[in-house]
This record gives sequence, C-alpha cells and structure tokens, in this order.
Amino acid sequence: MTVYTFDGTMDGLLTAVFDAFSLKEQPEQLLAKGDALPLFCDHTYSVTTDDEKARRVWTGLEKQLSHEAVRLISVSWLSELSELSTPLFQYVCKVFRQGDISKNFADSDVLTVTNIARRVLHEQLRMKQFIRFQKAKDGTYLAVVSPDHNVLPIIIDHFQDRFNDQPWLIYDAKRHYGFYYDGQTAIRITFEDEASVPFNLSDGKLNEDVLSSDDQLLQNLWRTYFKAICIKERMNPRKQLQDMPRRYWKYMTEKQ
Repeated sequence: MTVYTFDGTMDGLLTAVFDAFSLKEQPEQLLAKGDALPLFCDHTYSVTTDDEKARRVWTGLEKQLSHEAVRLISVSWLSELSELSTPLFQYVCKVFRQGDISKNFADSDVLTVTNIARRVLHEQLRMKQFIRFQKAKDGTYLAVVSPDHNVLPIIIDHFQDRFNDQPWLIYDAKRHYGFYYDGQTAIRITFEDEASVPFNLSDGKLNEDVLSSDDQLLQNLWRTYFKAICIKERMNPRKQLQDMPRRYWKYMTEKQ
C-alpha cells in the first residue's frame, strides 16, 4: 500500500495530486502528517506543499468541472473533517483521468465529497438563521458562534448584504477568528489576547460595561416574546431539537 502524507491544507492536497501524476503513482490514502499509518503500508511519500503546483491543479479543475462542482469541492474542505482527505484526493485524481465525474454518485469518492459539502451548506443555512447580534455602546453589533464546520467564509456575504449600513463583528470562538465589517469592507481579524476581549466566549455575551442599554431592553423583550408565543399544549421537544439543535443554544438570546 502506498500512502502520501501532507500538511493538512488544501494547497497540500492539490500538490499531492500534482506529485502523484508526476511520479506516475496512485496512492491508496492521503493522510495528514502525524496520523497513524495503516498496518500494511509498504511505501510512504511526504508531500511538500508548493503553491505553483496547487495553482496549476486548481486551474485544471476549473477547466474540467462546472462552477457548481468546483464550489462543492471548496465547500467540502470547510468541513475540516479528517476523513475527507482521501476521498477528495481520489476524486480530484479521477477528474483528470476520466473528466467530469461530479454527477456520478455511484462513485463512492464523489458521493462522500458531495455529502460532506451538503452538510457544510446545511450548517451555513443554520448559521444564517441562528446568529444573534448584540449592540455595543459604540454602535457595533457582535455575534459569537461556534459551528461544527468552518462556515464563516461562506456566510459573510449574506450579512454584508443584509446589514450593510452598520458595523458588526461575527466571531468564531472555536477557531479563534472572525470578520469585522466597518460599513464598507469585511476583514478577517484575530485577537492576540482573547482574555481581554469585551465579551464572554463561552456564551457570547457582551460585558455589561460595553453593552448598549437599548440592547439589554430588546433582549428582555425578545425573551418575553419567545415565551409568550410558546403554546404548551403544542410543544414538541423532539421537533424543536431537530430544527434548532442544542449545540446552538448557548449563543441564542431566547435560550439564555
């Protein structure tokens, strides 16, 4: 069995594809460096990420596949799932050997990559539904999230379009970065010292000394409204958890 190892980046995976064709090999697995090797591994190759090689492979994909198929590949990578590496690697290799196979769901690699991309897109939709903003005294709106997948890059356009007349910050507490919109441009930001930020990463609440008094009133009104529209006789906890999974509750005003 031949196994390639790479640095866990998308450019690293694309470089692995380039190297596989250059070496005329077809490895059975692509693993991140440090992962346990399979029991019957008789040959390993360490991929050195090369931006130019990665660019050439990606350009080739754009020529072979539809825009939607290329987008699904990009989206699947945002899943951050370790089990994606080998199927995605094999999928890309097959594209260069067989052409556009993006609709061949009988192929296990195509099916795996597509299903993972759909999971990411589903969470993207939920983030748009469940994000709750708080207003700071300086007029900035803050939302803290912690999604299973790295969906911030594909939801920012939605909020930039919908809330384009006000500054806001959406921060991913799990991945320690966010996007700040100043009314014109959304830029990626990180904090050197998260302990000093004016909000609580565990529940997303702004500190009282920076929270707008109007927003505190609105939060209370929203909780009251949420309780008032709840009809006990029609409560269906199973359905509620299906539509609004518990992992999102800690950052939702109505659940605090």
